[in-house]
Amino acid sequence: MEPFKIHILGCGSALPTLRHNATCQIVEVRGKLFMIDCGEGTQIQIRRSRIHFSKVQAVFISHLHGDHCFGLMGMLSTFGMTGRTNPLHVYAPKEFEQYFNLSMELFCKGLEYEVFFHCVETTENKVIYEDKSITIESVPLEHRIPCCGFLFREKPTAPHIKRDMIDFYKIPVSQINNIKAGADWTTDDGEIIPNTRLTIPAEKPRSYAYCSDTRYMKNLHKMVKGVNVLYHESTYADDFKDRAKLYYHSTASEAATVALKAEVGKLLLGHYSARYNDEKQLLKEAKEIFVNSFLTNEEMFFNVE
Repeated sequence: MEPFKIHILGCGSALPTLRHNATCQIVEVRGKLFMIDCGEGTQIQIRRSRIHFSKVQAVFISHLHGDHCFGLMGMLSTFGMTGRTNPLHVYAPKEFEQYFNLSMELFCKGLEYEVFFHCVETTENKVIYEDKSITIESVPLEHRIPCCGFLFREKPTAPHIKRDMIDFYKIPVSQINNIKAGADWTTDDGEIIPNTRLTIPAEKPRSYAYCSDTRYMKNLHKMVKGVNVLYHESTYADDFKDRAKLYYHSTASEAATVALKAEVGKLLLGHYSARYNDEKQLLKEAKEIFVNSFLTNEEMFFNVE
Protein backbone atom coordinates (compact mmCIF):
# COMPACT_ATOMS: atom_id res chain seq x y z
CA MET A 1 0.00 0.00 0.00
CA GLU A 2 1.37 3.40 -0.97
CA PRO A 3 2.10 5.90 1.83
CA PHE A 4 -0.63 8.22 3.06
CA LYS A 5 0.87 10.37 5.82
CA ILE A 6 0.17 13.61 7.65
CA HIS A 7 3.36 15.53 8.48
CA ILE A 8 2.89 18.07 11.28
CA LEU A 9 4.97 21.20 10.68
CA GLY A 10 3.12 23.47 13.10
CA CYS A 11 0.24 23.02 15.56
CA GLY A 12 0.13 26.26 17.56
CA SER A 13 -2.46 29.02 17.38
CA ALA A 14 -2.18 32.74 16.70
CA LEU A 15 0.09 33.85 19.56
CA PRO A 16 3.67 32.70 18.84
CA THR A 17 5.36 30.55 21.50
CA LEU A 18 8.71 28.81 21.89
CA ARG A 19 6.92 25.45 22.02
CA HIS A 20 4.89 25.41 18.82
CA ASN A 21 5.02 26.80 15.31
CA ALA A 22 2.08 28.32 13.49
CA THR A 23 -0.27 25.99 11.68
CA CYS A 24 1.03 23.94 8.78
CA GLN A 25 0.76 20.35 7.61
CA ILE A 26 1.93 18.37 4.61
CA VAL A 27 -0.25 15.57 3.31
CA GLU A 28 1.73 12.86 1.53
CA VAL A 29 -0.51 10.66 -0.57
CA ARG A 30 0.40 8.31 -3.40
CA GLY A 31 3.72 10.01 -4.04
CA LYS A 32 2.28 13.55 -4.10
CA LEU A 33 2.79 16.26 -1.46
CA PHE A 34 0.13 18.83 -0.59
CA MET A 35 0.54 21.57 2.01
CA ILE A 36 -2.34 22.71 4.20
CA ASP A 37 -2.00 26.22 5.65
CA CYS A 38 1.28 28.05 5.79
CA GLY A 39 2.05 29.90 9.03
CA GLU A 40 5.16 31.93 9.70
CA GLY A 41 8.45 30.07 9.34
CA THR A 42 7.04 27.23 7.31
CA GLN A 43 10.08 26.93 5.06
CA ILE A 44 12.25 26.25 8.13
CA GLN A 45 9.84 23.55 9.27
CA ILE A 46 9.96 21.95 5.81
CA ARG A 47 13.73 21.68 6.16
CA ARG A 48 13.38 20.10 9.60
CA SER A 49 10.91 17.58 8.19
CA ARG A 50 13.45 16.62 5.49
CA ILE A 51 10.88 17.16 2.76
CA HIS A 52 12.33 18.49 -0.49
CA PHE A 53 11.04 21.95 -1.41
CA SER A 54 10.41 21.06 -5.03
CA LYS A 55 8.11 18.14 -4.20
CA VAL A 56 5.31 20.28 -2.73
CA GLN A 57 2.92 20.67 -5.64
CA ALA A 58 0.04 22.62 -4.09
CA VAL A 59 -0.82 24.72 -1.04
CA PHE A 60 -4.31 24.90 0.45
CA ILE A 61 -5.08 27.91 2.67
CA SER A 62 -8.08 27.49 4.97
CA HIS A 63 -8.58 31.17 5.86
CA LEU A 64 -6.84 34.51 6.04
CA HIS A 65 -5.74 34.74 9.65
CA GLY A 66 -2.00 35.32 9.77
CA ASP A 67 -1.06 32.15 11.62
CA HIS A 68 -2.42 30.21 8.65
CA CYS A 69 -1.04 32.21 5.72
CA PHE A 70 1.71 34.69 6.71
CA GLY A 71 4.40 32.16 5.76
CA LEU A 72 3.25 31.75 2.18
CA MET A 73 5.09 34.57 0.41
CA GLY A 74 8.34 33.86 2.23
CA MET A 75 8.07 30.21 1.30
CA LEU A 76 7.40 31.00 -2.37
CA SER A 77 10.47 33.24 -2.38
CA THR A 78 12.58 30.51 -0.75
CA PHE A 79 11.39 28.00 -3.33
CA GLY A 80 12.69 30.35 -6.02
CA MET A 81 16.12 30.52 -4.39
CA THR A 82 16.48 26.73 -4.54
CA GLY A 83 16.10 26.58 -8.30
CA ARG A 84 12.59 25.19 -8.35
CA THR A 85 11.10 24.80 -11.83
CA ASN A 86 7.98 22.75 -11.08
CA PRO A 87 4.77 24.84 -11.09
CA LEU A 88 3.00 25.41 -7.78
CA HIS A 89 -0.75 25.74 -7.27
CA VAL A 90 -2.27 27.82 -4.46
CA TYR A 91 -5.87 27.23 -3.39
CA ALA A 92 -7.24 29.91 -1.08
CA PRO A 93 -10.39 31.89 -0.24
CA LYS A 94 -11.36 34.23 -3.06
CA GLU A 95 -10.80 37.23 -0.75
CA PHE A 96 -7.05 36.47 -0.87
CA GLU A 97 -6.59 36.82 -4.62
CA GLN A 98 -6.01 40.59 -4.85
CA TYR A 99 -3.51 40.62 -1.97
CA PHE A 100 -1.80 37.52 -3.36
CA ASN A 101 -1.32 39.05 -6.81
CA LEU A 102 0.04 42.29 -5.35
CA SER A 103 2.43 40.40 -3.05
CA MET A 104 3.68 38.30 -5.94
CA GLU A 105 4.39 41.50 -7.88
CA LEU A 106 6.21 43.10 -4.94
CA PHE A 107 8.16 40.18 -3.48
CA CYS A 108 8.30 37.33 -5.96
CA LYS A 109 9.00 38.88 -9.32
CA GLY A 110 11.19 36.84 -11.60
CA LEU A 111 10.54 33.41 -10.14
CA GLU A 112 11.72 30.65 -12.45
CA TYR A 113 8.62 28.59 -11.75
CA GLU A 114 4.97 29.36 -12.30
CA VAL A 115 2.47 29.93 -9.47
CA PHE A 116 -1.21 29.44 -10.23
CA PHE A 117 -3.89 30.85 -7.91
CA HIS A 118 -7.24 29.09 -7.53
CA CYS A 119 -10.15 30.77 -5.74
CA VAL A 120 -11.99 28.62 -3.20
CA GLU A 121 -15.58 29.33 -2.24
CA THR A 122 -15.50 28.59 1.49
CA THR A 123 -19.28 28.23 1.80
CA GLU A 124 -19.45 25.25 -0.58
CA ASN A 125 -18.67 21.58 -0.08
CA LYS A 126 -17.24 20.68 -3.49
CA VAL A 127 -14.29 19.03 -5.19
CA ILE A 128 -11.60 21.67 -5.77
CA TYR A 129 -8.79 19.36 -6.91
CA GLU A 130 -8.81 16.03 -8.72
CA ASP A 131 -6.31 13.78 -10.42
CA LYS A 132 -6.31 10.10 -11.37
CA SER A 133 -5.79 8.91 -7.80
CA ILE A 134 -7.35 11.42 -5.36
CA THR A 135 -9.91 14.17 -4.87
CA ILE A 136 -9.76 17.11 -2.47
CA GLU A 137 -12.98 18.76 -1.30
CA SER A 138 -13.62 22.03 0.49
CA VAL A 139 -15.50 21.67 3.79
CA PRO A 140 -17.36 24.81 4.96
CA LEU A 141 -16.51 25.81 8.54
CA GLU A 142 -17.77 28.50 10.91
CA HIS A 143 -15.10 30.97 12.01
CA ARG A 144 -14.95 34.75 12.40
CA ILE A 145 -14.00 35.13 8.74
CA PRO A 146 -14.60 32.91 5.68
CA CYS A 147 -12.97 29.57 6.38
CA CYS A 148 -13.03 26.00 5.13
CA GLY A 149 -11.42 22.67 5.79
CA PHE A 150 -10.17 20.14 3.26
CA LEU A 151 -11.11 16.51 2.72
CA PHE A 152 -8.65 14.21 0.94
CA ARG A 153 -10.08 11.01 -0.55
CA GLU A 154 -8.30 8.27 -2.46
CA LYS A 155 -10.10 6.99 -5.51
CA PRO A 156 -10.89 3.26 -5.61
CA THR A 157 -8.25 1.15 -7.31
CA ALA A 158 -8.65 -1.99 -9.39
CA PRO A 159 -8.28 -5.46 -7.81
CA HIS A 160 -4.86 -7.09 -7.87
CA ILE A 161 -4.34 -9.87 -10.39
CA LYS A 162 -3.26 -13.31 -9.13
CA ARG A 163 -0.45 -13.90 -11.59
CA ASP A 164 -0.21 -17.63 -10.88
CA MET A 165 -3.92 -18.11 -11.65
CA ILE A 166 -3.66 -16.08 -14.85
CA ASP A 167 -0.75 -18.26 -15.96
CA PHE A 168 -2.48 -21.48 -14.91
CA TYR A 169 -5.58 -20.74 -16.97
CA LYS A 170 -3.51 -19.27 -19.81
CA ILE A 171 -5.53 -16.06 -19.85
CA PRO A 172 -4.19 -13.69 -22.54
CA VAL A 173 -2.81 -10.29 -21.58
CA SER A 174 -5.57 -8.65 -23.62
CA GLN A 175 -8.14 -9.86 -21.08
CA ILE A 176 -6.39 -8.59 -17.93
CA ASN A 177 -8.25 -5.26 -17.84
CA ASN A 178 -11.59 -7.04 -18.21
CA ILE A 179 -10.77 -9.27 -15.26
CA LYS A 180 -9.66 -6.28 -13.20
CA ALA A 181 -13.06 -4.75 -14.03
CA GLY A 182 -14.81 -7.82 -12.55
CA ALA A 183 -15.21 -10.24 -15.45
CA ASP A 184 -15.07 -14.01 -14.97
CA TRP A 185 -13.07 -16.22 -17.34
CA THR A 186 -14.43 -19.06 -19.44
CA THR A 187 -11.94 -21.77 -20.41
CA ASP A 188 -11.86 -23.55 -23.75
CA ASP A 189 -13.74 -26.40 -22.07
CA GLY A 190 -16.55 -24.06 -21.03
CA GLU A 191 -15.62 -23.96 -17.34
CA ILE A 192 -16.40 -20.58 -15.76
CA ILE A 193 -13.63 -19.38 -13.46
CA PRO A 194 -15.10 -16.81 -11.03
CA ASN A 195 -13.37 -13.47 -10.76
CA THR A 196 -12.72 -14.04 -7.05
CA ARG A 197 -10.30 -16.86 -7.93
CA LEU A 198 -8.38 -14.63 -10.31
CA THR A 199 -8.02 -11.46 -8.24
CA ILE A 200 -7.27 -10.11 -4.78
CA PRO A 201 -9.61 -7.28 -3.68
CA ALA A 202 -8.14 -3.78 -3.82
CA GLU A 203 -7.33 -1.95 -0.62
CA LYS A 204 -10.18 0.16 0.71
CA PRO A 205 -9.71 3.85 -0.24
CA ARG A 206 -8.40 5.99 2.62
CA SER A 207 -9.46 9.50 3.60
CA TYR A 208 -8.28 12.44 5.71
CA ALA A 209 -10.29 15.47 6.84
CA TYR A 210 -8.63 18.68 8.01
CA CYS A 211 -10.93 20.98 9.97
CA SER A 212 -9.18 24.26 10.58
CA ASP A 213 -10.36 27.05 12.87
CA THR A 214 -14.06 26.64 13.59
CA ARG A 215 -16.57 26.75 16.37
CA TYR A 216 -18.37 23.51 17.17
CA MET A 217 -20.69 22.61 14.31
CA LYS A 218 -23.41 20.11 15.19
CA ASN A 219 -23.69 18.91 11.57
CA LEU A 220 -20.00 18.85 10.66
CA HIS A 221 -19.83 15.11 11.33
CA LYS A 222 -22.05 14.49 8.31
CA MET A 223 -19.44 15.94 5.92
CA VAL A 224 -16.53 13.97 7.41
CA LYS A 225 -18.44 10.76 8.10
CA GLY A 226 -16.25 7.68 8.30
CA VAL A 227 -12.90 9.24 7.41
CA ASN A 228 -9.85 7.31 8.53
CA VAL A 229 -8.25 10.32 10.20
CA LEU A 230 -9.78 13.62 11.30
CA TYR A 231 -7.81 16.69 12.32
CA HIS A 232 -10.01 19.11 14.25
CA GLU A 233 -8.82 22.27 15.92
CA SER A 234 -8.87 22.07 19.72
CA THR A 235 -7.73 25.48 20.85
CA TYR A 236 -9.10 25.26 24.39
CA ALA A 237 -9.99 22.85 27.16
CA ASP A 238 -13.41 23.00 28.78
CA ASP A 239 -12.20 25.60 31.29
CA PHE A 240 -12.32 28.16 28.47
CA LYS A 241 -15.44 26.94 26.69
CA ASP A 242 -16.98 30.43 26.80
CA ARG A 243 -13.87 31.91 25.21
CA ALA A 244 -13.97 29.26 22.49
CA LYS A 245 -17.55 30.20 21.72
CA LEU A 246 -16.73 33.93 21.70
CA TYR A 247 -13.83 33.58 19.24
CA TYR A 248 -15.40 30.83 17.10
CA HIS A 249 -12.97 28.13 18.20
CA SER A 250 -13.51 24.64 19.57
CA THR A 251 -12.58 22.78 22.71
CA ALA A 252 -10.91 19.38 22.70
CA SER A 253 -14.12 17.76 23.92
CA GLU A 254 -16.08 19.38 21.09
CA ALA A 255 -13.54 18.08 18.57
CA ALA A 256 -13.92 14.62 20.11
CA THR A 257 -17.69 14.87 19.85
CA VAL A 258 -17.39 15.49 16.10
CA ALA A 259 -15.06 12.49 15.82
CA LEU A 260 -17.45 10.27 17.77
CA LYS A 261 -20.50 11.27 15.73
CA ALA A 262 -18.58 10.93 12.47
CA GLU A 263 -17.31 7.46 13.44
CA VAL A 264 -13.78 8.29 12.31
CA GLY A 265 -10.80 6.04 12.84
CA LYS A 266 -8.49 8.51 14.55
CA LEU A 267 -8.69 12.11 15.85
CA LEU A 268 -5.74 14.52 15.74
CA LEU A 269 -5.83 17.56 18.02
CA GLY A 270 -4.06 20.84 17.28
CA HIS A 271 -4.11 24.65 17.14
CA TYR A 272 -3.37 24.85 20.86
CA SER A 273 -3.85 28.07 22.78
CA ALA A 274 -0.60 29.58 24.09
CA ARG A 275 -2.08 29.62 27.59
CA TYR A 276 -1.38 25.88 28.06
CA ASN A 277 2.12 24.87 29.14
CA ASP A 278 1.34 21.37 27.92
CA GLU A 279 -1.65 19.82 26.24
CA LYS A 280 -2.32 16.89 28.58
CA GLN A 281 -5.59 18.44 29.74
CA LEU A 282 -6.79 18.73 26.15
CA LEU A 283 -5.93 15.11 25.44
CA LYS A 284 -7.59 13.89 28.64
CA GLU A 285 -10.84 15.69 27.86
CA ALA A 286 -10.86 14.42 24.27
CA LYS A 287 -10.18 10.82 25.27
CA GLU A 288 -13.08 10.86 27.71
CA ILE A 289 -15.34 11.19 24.65
CA PHE A 290 -13.30 9.62 21.83
CA VAL A 291 -10.61 7.19 22.96
CA ASN A 292 -8.58 7.18 19.75
CA SER A 293 -7.51 10.82 20.13
CA PHE A 294 -3.92 12.03 19.73
CA LEU A 295 -1.98 15.24 20.31
CA THR A 296 -0.07 16.55 17.32
CA ASN A 297 3.40 18.01 17.66
CA GLU A 298 6.00 19.44 15.33
CA GLU A 299 8.01 16.87 13.33
CA MET A 300 5.50 14.12 14.06
CA PHE A 301 3.72 12.23 11.31
CA PHE A 302 0.60 10.10 11.35
CA ASN A 303 -0.31 7.32 8.95
CA VAL A 304 -3.76 7.34 7.40
CA GLU A 305 -4.91 3.73 7.51
